[in-house]
Amino acid sequence: MKNNLNFLIKMPLILSFLAIISMGAGCGNQSNRKANVQKKETLPPLPTPEFNADSAYAYIQKQVEFGPRVPNTEAHEACAQWLTNKMKELGANVVVQEGKVTAFDNSVLSIKNIIAQFQPEKNDRILLFAHWDTRPFADHDPDPAKRNHPIDGANDGASGVGVLMEIARHLKSHPTHPGIDIIFFDAEDYGIPDHLDIPYKQDTWCLGSQYWGKNPHKKDYYARYGILLDMVGAKGARFHQERYSLQWASGLVDHIWDTAARIGYGNYFIFDKGGYITDDHVYVNKLTGIQTVDIIEYDPTNNSSFGKYWHTHNDNMDVIGKETLKAVGQTVLEVIYQNQY
Repeated sequence: MKNNLNFLIKMPLILSFLAIISMGAGCGNQSNRKANVQKKETLPPLPTPEFNADSAYAYIQKQVEFGPRVPNTEAHEACAQWLTNKMKELGANVVVQEGKVTAFDNSVLSIKNIIAQFQPEKNDRILLFAHWDTRPFADHDPDPAKRNHPIDGANDGASGVGVLMEIARHLKSHPTHPGIDIIFFDAEDYGIPDHLDIPYKQDTWCLGSQYWGKNPHKKDYYARYGILLDMVGAKGARFHQERYSLQWASGLVDHIWDTAARIGYGNYFIFDKGGYITDDHVYVNKLTGIQTVDIIEYDPTNNSSFGKYWHTHNDNMDVIGKETLKAVGQTVLEVIYQNQY
């Protein structure tokens, strides 16, 4: 899925990203943020709906039933159609952004970024996103014979989408003060596989969010902030504070983690630093200037820093825990309905 590279490897990216963001701070994005804050402060919190973990679990299971959702496959196409239709049923104005991207091996992938807009008429917006594709290789599977086969991606892909679909289920009948955009990014997990002897190449991950960042679905699109959900459903998962998120959106990180602690999920949201994760939020930050936070599992006891199932064929429904889904989903709902950031 995404590379969890060490700090020294990431330093050039960090410096370039910080330069981009500092340039944007004096431009229109900063004034947009100020305008949004003023608008937000005049509106009171709203009652927070109850997140249904059973519903989120069912959405995850449905995705897995299609099989691996790898671009250019029938399962990928079928799942895209289901996601599109389901988000329309949930009351969203849906835009399917289709495009062509080039993978690390020069293969051309047909991608679909699925963009669900709630209250699209509003300028004040919040962006929630996850990736819906799955890894075409099980490059960390303990069985070498299985490493070239795609994975189910129950947690790495489907869990974030399932949580966001359950959140979407509330947005029509219980609208938030700001408009909400939910984006399911494609081709996030098509990066260079670790089990093959291929030189490292930048920007082979997160191809869908790179495409969207350069070609937003709406001219001059901007959101107050963004929250990425990735690998948010594993039993016993813990969420440390991802370091790129701390660089670009430390206030939002603190607000989300404080919110989780306040409503009883502080044992899931750990007030400690995680790793630098190359994930969709990196490109949303880099290409749009929207401050975003990555809520992603972090396990310092594993070499990968992720769960033992990561990029193996064990990433199936057996790893999904409803308690974890509840902790993440209820926290995000509380953040967007309380309207305090």
